[in-house]
Amino acid sequence: MKILVINSGSSSLKFELIDTETKKTLAKGICERIGISNQIFTYKNKVTGYNEIEKPTPMQDHKVAIQVVLEKLQDKTNGVISSMDDVDAIGHRVVHGGEYFDDAVLVNDDVIKKIEELADLAPLHNPANLMGIKVIQKLLPNTPQVVVFDTAFHQTMPDYAYRYPVPEEDYTELKVRKYGFHGTSHKFVSNRASELLGKKDSKIIVCHLGNGASISAVKDGKVIDTSMGLTPLAGVMMGTRCGDIDPAVPLYIMQKRNLSASETDTRLNKKSGLLGIFGKSSDFRDVQDAMINGDKRAKLAYEMFCYRVRSYIGSYIVALGGVDAIAFTGGIGENAFRAREGICRGLEFLGIELDYEKNKEMISGDVEYSKPTSKVKIYKIETAEELMIANDAARLVK
Repeated sequence: MKILVINSGSSSLKFELIDTETKKTLAKGICERIGISNQIFTYKNKVTGYNEIEKPTPMQDHKVAIQVVLEKLQDKTNGVISSMDDVDAIGHRVVHGGEYFDDAVLVNDDVIKKIEELADLAPLHNPANLMGIKVIQKLLPNTPQVVVFDTAFHQTMPDYAYRYPVPEEDYTELKVRKYGFHGTSHKFVSNRASELLGKKDSKIIVCHLGNGASISAVKDGKVIDTSMGLTPLAGVMMGTRCGDIDPAVPLYIMQKRNLSASETDTRLNKKSGLLGIFGKSSDFRDVQDAMINGDKRAKLAYEMFCYRVRSYIGSYIVALGGVDAIAFTGGIGENAFRAREGICRGLEFLGIELDYEKNKEMISGDVEYSKPTSKVKIYKIETAEELMIANDAARLVK
């Protein structure tokens, strides 16, 4: 089946057309700065190798952006389909599914209503995700649509893991609890790690490390805990997000700096993390380069990041009652050997032995980086969130 995967943001729209039978991407790209000045369109035909890189394209709203995408996919010269009849379904990434959804679902009026209802829990994401769904409804009313939620895979957490120790009414009335995110990636990577281990009854820790980062503990294919919480701000230190801190810290900063709740939220979400400590960039590559050149703040940012991820690994080994494999994924997890090195160093007493020399090698695909003597397997697994969304869409449409 051919599935068009769409990830709609407030001013951007990523797309990927996937053949789920061959697991091949036929075309992909991104519309950027939608509704803002200087809109640009990037398109890659993965069949022929044709590329359009950052081509200026007028896109005043998401409807026009999606029309641009559909026209390009059907282009007689550089398209990959003859008509939209070749597309069996549209798969959408939606960030927050709350307690309503523990799996992907076909779009209907009730699903749309619930996504709108959950906008308060993901105000930057759910409304933007919904825009893509509604535009497709108008442009392709007869094409099935499926939504895949970032939070769905984490819904197997037990209540003692997802509940916060706040007054009961804050949970029952406001739905304040841990939800977790990056679920599509954690599902794909944990399934792949289980395949590499050759057993389903496995204990796996997935480290999805990128500008946004989250850790999950997966036992026998089900999440028992994850690092992100009510929002993606919680958990490990990230590119611009602070991760776990004393809850009194934002209150103290608000008071001392006379900041509003919105200003404090911006400070913790966009000015903290690696950027807050390093000061020059939120990109882990820049942190590494500066650390090698003797920058003390970069070294501190690197050590803090590795320490916090390592701490979560330790706590999740306890939660799982042991561990069979640790899987690194995401932009940092897959590409930054120094991150894997800094995280794994010192964990040898737990049977986690990284092959430090092999770890330095940039090897494509899924790679085992643990020593032969290691009791715990250490994998680098290339995440494929779009493929997982496409597979879920194909499953439901079938």
